[in-house]
Amino acid sequence: MRTRDRIVETALGLFNQQGYGAVTTSALAQACGIAEGNLWYHFKTRAALLDAIGEQFATAIEARLALRPGGDPVADYVALLDRVMEEFRQFRFLYRDQQAYGEEAAIIRANAPRWLESTFDQVEAYLAALVDARLLDWPRERLRDLAINATIILRYGLEHYRELGAPIAEGSGAVRRTLRRHLTLFEHRLEPAAAGQLHAAIERMEAEPLAA
Repeated sequence: MRTRDRIVETALGLFNQQGYGAVTTSALAQACGIAEGNLWYHFKTRAALLDAIGEQFATAIEARLALRPGGDPVADYVALLDRVMEEFRQFRFLYRDQQAYGEEAAIIRANAPRWLESTFDQVEAYLAALVDARLLDWPRERLRDLAINATIILRYGLEHYRELGAPIAEGSGAVRRTLRRHLTLFEHRLEPAAAGQLHAAIERMEAEPLAA
């Protein structure tokens, strides 16, 4: 792995574990096994390093936004939750610590509104597939509201737990709690077997080796 890529990967891991503001450049250089001067050779500022992470974040979000439901509405929704959970795991600090570090990568700042609107569209499409399959009893004209509320819970769940002082570090279960919480919006209107499948899928994620 190139030194620049190793710095980005190491920084992302440390920021996720400790928080953006808690990681010093000397600690990052030590974790990378390089001199601090070598770190600054590749990234002149912390903002430049944040921009590099933002590029990876943008790639992951664009790939997730390309997903659309296929032939099995419940399995498709599970697949979407899997991808969302992986996104939260990989870029935990971006979802968790925005108020704490007070900065954004340029690419995130430029695209965040579009990504949010596109996520509303995406979640609405998956919910509509459940309605069409008669697995979700919800008025079509109110699906947009449901999609927006579900996205808000998913998007800001980690930050919400941080503000409450709840555990949010890796292994705390904060991501899974966020996924479970968004289901409370509509599980009472899901066909029971479908609701059970979604809950079982989230519990299965809990059993995966990389705790969320």
